[in-house]
Amino acid sequence: MGAMPRRSRRRPYSEPHPELDVEGVMRGTARTESRADGSTWVVRPVTGSDKSYRCPGCLQEVPPGVAHVVAWGEDHLFGADVALAERRHWHTSCWKARDRRRPR
Repeated sequence: MGAMPRRSRRRPYSEPHPELDVEGVMRGTARTESRADGSTWVVRPVTGSDKSYRCPGCLQEVPPGVAHVVAWGEDHLFGADVALAERRHWHTSCWKARDRRRPR
């Protein structure tokens, strides 16, 4: 018999996902940055979170409570809401080195 999948402690499966607060994410210390390829990104520093994320720069875990940045493309083909939904959590050092890294 296989192991049961771990259930979320935050939201029961039967409840819908909460609405994404786009304006809330945009408030605060978000800034706009340009990449070497000409793309524009919105970047927001995070002092820490209560869950872990996978950094797209190094593919390692960003553990809970560790300061990092959240970034999303400013000009997404399908609009700002989709861009925000596709945001990624990066180690700060990986974000700063992103133009020097090989694409993954």
